[in-house]
Amino acid sequence: MAKKEDDKKAGKGAAKPGDKKGDAKGAGPKAEAKPKPKGDKKEKRPQAPLADGDRHVEAEDPNYVPRTRTRYQKQVAPALAKRFGYKNPMMVPRLQKVVVNMGLGAAVGNPKIIDSAVEEIRMITGQQPVVRRARKSIASFKLRENLAIGVSVTLRRTRMWEFIDRLITFALPRVRDFKGISPRGFDGRGNFTMGLKEQFIFPEIDYDKIDVAKGMNISFVTTARTDEEGRALLAELGMPFRTN
Repeated sequence: MAKKEDDKKAGKGAAKPGDKKGDAKGAGPKAEAKPKPKGDKKEKRPQAPLADGDRHVEAEDPNYVPRTRTRYQKQVAPALAKRFGYKNPMMVPRLQKVVVNMGLGAAVGNPKIIDSAVEEIRMITGQQPVVRRARKSIASFKLRENLAIGVSVTLRRTRMWEFIDRLITFALPRVRDFKGISPRGFDGRGNFTMGLKEQFIFPEIDYDKIDVAKGMNISFVTTARTDEEGRALLAELGMPFRTN
């Protein structure tokens, strides 16, 4: 009897040949996985819709070319080459970037104005702007270091051409008593900066949602070597400079 009891104790925990770890706990044999049909693909989840400012024509059509860029390549560049006698096509002035800057001194007393400025610049340009902060404290202006006092965005390539098109075609004609842009904004190296007093001249801005009128500066950075060449470039693109 003692020998049988010892044999039972010794064989209680022994695993049978072919058993798996899970069989000791009473788990049954693993069910065989059914083979998936060859044509079965994982269902794609619908993507969330983009915000209005994030929608861009590049995502819809990769072959899209802005009409302002097409105008530069077919009309502006040949006209500038003929006017200034450029021997090499690479010498023809061209736009490098457009910088939109909105300075907000009122943000010292009203920090919430920064949030509305970010949203408005994003709607105007179609690109998320960067919040600019103070580099040092100035007690006379109640300005503290690292305080948000402005918003800016740099546009290149497709978004740059689209912004210029909307600015010239839609925004500037909506300026009240518009008499043309002053050509005094050139810096001597072919770059031009202009100022706007109100942001609601852009059709993307809803007038009823504006908390306060905000001005902005728009800088056109070009490869022109002189102001004459820079002005000729912008004038050929349709910039309405004041004649007198």
